[in-house]
Amino acid sequence: MREIRDFFEIDGDKLEYHLITPRKSRDTTLVFLHEGLGCVAMWKDFPRRVAEATGYPTLAYSRAGYGGSTPCQRPRPITFMHDEGLKVLPKVFAAAGISQAILVGHSDGASIALINAGSDNDHRLRGLVLMAPHVFVEEELTVNSIRKAKSAYRATDLRQRLARYHGDNVDHTFLSWVDTWLDESFLAWNIEGFLPSISVPTLLIQGDEDNYGTLRQVEIINKHLPGGADMFILPGCGHAPFREYPSETLNAITDFLEKHQLLQPE
Repeated sequence: MREIRDFFEIDGDKLEYHLITPRKSRDTTLVFLHEGLGCVAMWKDFPRRVAEATGYPTLAYSRAGYGGSTPCQRPRPITFMHDEGLKVLPKVFAAAGISQAILVGHSDGASIALINAGSDNDHRLRGLVLMAPHVFVEEELTVNSIRKAKSAYRATDLRQRLARYHGDNVDHTFLSWVDTWLDESFLAWNIEGFLPSISVPTLLIQGDEDNYGTLRQVEIINKHLPGGADMFILPGCGHAPFREYPSETLNAITDFLEKHQLLQPE
């Protein structure tokens, strides 16, 4: 395995990235898009395991405001996921020299992947792997869980645990995420309109005990995608399938790639 840890410079921001390239790699890169409080380091060894299992290069990067990347502006705009999917991600593809990509998104990252895929059918995109995606705001579950996270940030060791990944910017990172999701105007956030334009094979991975989203999210995605989606529901799993059930999640990804002939012989 060849590994590079460096920074992209995108629109004046420095975005940290970790590229893992197998010795005999294929010409498609799996691009990992992290959750709302994630970063490169919080994927841990999962991108490496995927690279080893598939032979594909894997690229994980931290969006502005996360990990070792440039802090983002606060307050963060309600359109932050649209901005990332429509403006920043294509520039990351270009900076990394990616000609073909499969997006592997988790939570906010999965929503960003859907926005990108449903925008203009980028010819570089070959597939989507989406873990705990959301396409609308579930006020009773999601918003209440974020309120609980805000309380836990003040009363527990959550701040210290997140600081391991976001360093001195941890307060800025956390409050930017919380303030946006708890903004009343964000209740109307909805990206279902992007779904009918998505034409690439799509895998949906969802835990049935996710405290940030119900199965309605993946059911609606599956309903509105023209070709439907492959569904992988994990019993007893919460919001992070790749951390809670890494082997099962990895197997689901490789099975999906093989089924749709995205995993071609070297």
